[in-house]
Amino acid sequence: MTPQPSASTARAPRAPAAGARRRPVQQRSQERYERLLDACAGLLDESGSAGLTTKEVALRAEVPIGTLYQFFAGKEGLLAALAERNLARFLDGLARRVAAAGPPDLASFTDHAVDEFVAMKRDVPGFGHLDFGLVDTVPAEVDDLHLLDAELDNNAAVAVRLRTIGGELFAAPGYALALRVAMECADAVLKLAFRADPAGDPALIAECKRLVCSYLAQTPPAF
Repeated sequence: MTPQPSASTARAPRAPAAGARRRPVQQRSQERYERLLDACAGLLDESGSAGLTTKEVALRAEVPIGTLYQFFAGKEGLLAALAERNLARFLDGLARRVAAAGPPDLASFTDHAVDEFVAMKRDVPGFGHLDFGLVDTVPAEVDDLHLLDAELDNNAAVAVRLRTIGGELFAAPGYALALRVAMECADAVLKLAFRADPAGDPALIAECKRLVCSYLAQTPPAF
């Protein structure tokens, strides 16, 4: 079994973040950058994307508006950087779950991935409005996935990273496409689960796991 990546491996730096003008280096700048993203997340919960403004984000973060524009081109840049941070946190959390439980099978990996996503949906500010919705960069691992578009959609980009964390579990070439399809299915069912219940309908969450695991358990063809 290929060793599972650590949390730091899962969040290999991609600087600058999508939508960011630059990645802060000094500690004080890093703290301001994170405060801006925290403020953006909190305001998303309060007023949604339509009500979000860079001025309000800067005020909430207690950061000069000029500093905000040093880091981000505007509102869309803020949202893209927050989506990237959400993805990094999800991958960190999933990698920790996998490492703590030992080498996964399909059922346990599915459980870990869905449980981490649901936990973030419940507990992480702004995640219910955005999750990884603006992830738009192609990771290095995609070089051998010729069946995917050159510009990955959001779920395809996440699927590539899931394949990396799964290691030998998803080594068969067909899993490149299978994980992308599984992400689309899981995304739809989990959206339904959180529409039915703000905390996530348990029956629908369980059905999501069953659906994804059953699908992935079929031997994927090699394309």
